[in-house]
Amino acid sequence: MTSDDVAPALEPGRQITTHDALSPEQVADVLDLLAAADEADGVHAVSEQGRLYLRHGSRAGVRHLLLTVGPRLYGYAQLEETDPVEAPAAELVVHPAQRGRGHGRALGTALLDASGKRLRVWAHGGKSAARHLAQVLGLTLFRELRQLRRPLVPLDIPEPVWPEGVTVRTFVPGQDDTAWLAVNAAAFAHHPEQGSLTQRDLDDRMAEPWFDPKGFFLAERDGKLIGFHWTKTHAAEQLGEVYVVGVSPDAQGGGLGKALTATGLRHLAAQTLPTAMLYVDADNTAAVRVYEGLGFRTHEVDLMYRTES
Repeated sequence: MTSDDVAPALEPGRQITTHDALSPEQVADVLDLLAAADEADGVHAVSEQGRLYLRHGSRAGVRHLLLTVGPRLYGYAQLEETDPVEAPAAELVVHPAQRGRGHGRALGTALLDASGKRLRVWAHGGKSAARHLAQVLGLTLFRELRQLRRPLVPLDIPEPVWPEGVTVRTFVPGQDDTAWLAVNAAAFAHHPEQGSLTQRDLDDRMAEPWFDPKGFFLAERDGKLIGFHWTKTHAAEQLGEVYVVGVSPDAQGGGLGKALTATGLRHLAAQTLPTAMLYVDADNTAAVRVYEGLGFRTHEVDLMYRTES
């Protein structure tokens, strides 16, 4: 949610349409809008998952809202209703040149109507304008996602120490998909996004230009997958990412997660990337403590707001 826009006045010609899927031309227009907002705001207005939903065709439970004035696209919102328990989740953005005209509030109101007044909305970067819009829409803060960073030069991390009987190799697409999805679901059973990934979600990510199985590490014991560290490279930003580290519940507590994290960081450093980043929920104090012990510090925060009902 990125908008400095809370004015209630209507703008002549404004229209909001809802789509289950967008045409290639509409996708291109939305991506142009997102690029302009990213440059102006210094953060991504729509998450990686949202951009995958945008680019990879129709997905059950995902809707796209386009705000236009005449032929021009001024705003975009995405509503995801895939969680069987949690309220629908949304992201919204208004073109930087078109803010202050009520478009953000109009999109937010449309999202509330579409979700039956049961809604969660991300404010990436936690900008003050987005916080104000959330307040105007009657939403309250309930989740803080931190982006942590640390330098990779020098890499002052000890060699990983593996629990007894553990071996490490890299991911083989098509061979390891099912086992990885199962361990990921178990490791993140209580995580609202990561734990629900499907084969299609994995396929979408493997189709991305950044995907490199050489940076996707699997830990096994007796031939059974028990943990993993999937790294990601953001070439344009010269950032390496601890994309996701997961350990099977029956293998937790033995230092496997720390060893996997160190392995991935060493791989990223070997790519001559100067900085590493990761995302972690602020209330996951155990993980925050581990990452801070590895030299990570908070760089920025994403906030999620929700309706009270």
